[in-house]
Parts: sequence; structure tokens; C-alpha cells
Amino acid sequence: MSGLTSAQFNILREEGTERPGSSPLLSEKREGTFVCVACDHPLFDASMKYESGTGWPSFFDTLQSAFETKRDFKLIWPRTEYHCAKCGGHHGHTFEDGPKPTGLRYCNNGVALKFVPIET
Repeated sequence: MSGLTSAQFNILREEGTERPGSSPLLSEKREGTFVCVACDHPLFDASMKYESGTGWPSFFDTLQSAFETKRDFKLIWPRTEYHCAKCGGHHGHTFEDGPKPTGLRYCNNGVALKFVPIET
């Protein structure tokens, strides 16, 4: 888990948030898997990604056993924060304004993710 950049450390270990629109993963559309940048734990299948218009990579579902959650009271209203189930790294927050079939939006910091394309 060493070798994180300062931006990755801020997000994963200090529960920071990256600037919206700053992640190159916003435009990622290939088939593959998004994994935790710190430990390579599989988190999202590319088919779960959608354009939310928020400026962060967004997903409507996760892979099984990808995350653990907790309540976050840092803002005025409580939010559900999620962390990698393997290394505990902070990835983002989940909201109930996503598309069907789940109605959820996993709003993920792109710097916390690594994309692994399917090799053809």
C-alpha cells in the first residue's frame, strides 16, 4: 500500500475529495474492471459506469464484497461513505439518485481507481 501519490494518499487515507471533472476515468468507456489503486481489489465492472453529470466517475452498482460503508457527518446532512473492503481506502459516497436498476449512484474519486481493460 506504499507508493501512493500525494493525491491518492489524500483521498484514500485522509478521506479527501478530488476536484470535479479532473479524472481521466470520466471518459473511460472500454470493457474491463475498475480496481482500488492501493490494493488492486476489484470494485466495479465497466458496465456499471454511467455519466451522472457530477464530474466524478459514477456507478450504479458494485462488485460483490467490494466495499464497506459508514455514515459520514462532515457536511450538514449525513451521507453514506464507502471504503475498499480489502485495504480500507476511502473511495467516495453513495447517493439515492442513480439510474435503474438500483437507483444508486456510487460517486467515486477517480484518483482512487485504476482501470484494467479486458485484453482482446
